[in-house]
Amino acid sequence: MGLLSLFKRKKTSEEPRCSAVIVSAGLARRMGGIDKVLAPLGELPVLVHTLYAFQDCPVIHEIIVVAREDLVVEVGRLCREYSLDKVRKVIVGGQERVQSVQAGLGEVDPESTLIAIHDGARPLVPQEVIRDAVTRAALTGAAAPAIQLTDTIKRTEDGLAVETVDRSQLWAVQTPQVFEASLIKAATQKAIDDGELLTDDCGAVERLGMKVTLTSGSRENIKITTPLDLILGEAILQARVEESEWRCKE
Repeated sequence: MGLLSLFKRKKTSEEPRCSAVIVSAGLARRMGGIDKVLAPLGELPVLVHTLYAFQDCPVIHEIIVVAREDLVVEVGRLCREYSLDKVRKVIVGGQERVQSVQAGLGEVDPESTLIAIHDGARPLVPQEVIRDAVTRAALTGAAAPAIQLTDTIKRTEDGLAVETVDRSQLWAVQTPQVFEASLIKAATQKAIDDGELLTDDCGAVERLGMKVTLTSGSRENIKITTPLDLILGEAILQARVEESEWRCKE
């Protein structure tokens, strides 16, 4: 019996139970000494924005936060301070992302049929992006939001451009990436057993021959990686406030 046969299950009319694993155990090497998940964005830390997005999403039933060992106590304090009651556990991550993901997967509710894995440094993910990925994964087993590339892409050798790549078939994949629970657990374990230090959870299931359905991402769903991203995030937040005020006046 092949691995993929383990994940074929009968589709039911019941709403799938989805756990979210928020991975925020990185070292933020490109942030100039600023811890990106605790950096202020508007009036809240980046990670609090991220957690609120999943706290407020009705298709998410629980949240597991994976943090660096030195941040576990502070992240737990933030969850209590901001009444993030869907957060069931804050745990210590590993040295590599795939190890942090595996740690989070081991803590999810055994009754969850789907698991959404999201970068803690993506604080502005819209609700519809989460919902669409969860809904699609319930049908296909694996789904992730993506946006089409708009820049011209070059392939290089030794610093010289040798080819212009057809960007019509290239997409930038975001998170949350959502999977059938037993599929992502087995795929992540196999990646670790094989010594694959994946930076993308879709890659783990693709190694098993599983196709990942792409759903609509959002250009607002940025990842805070450099100090410039914080400035962009502030602009997105301000635009959302202005849009909300404008709608209230209608």
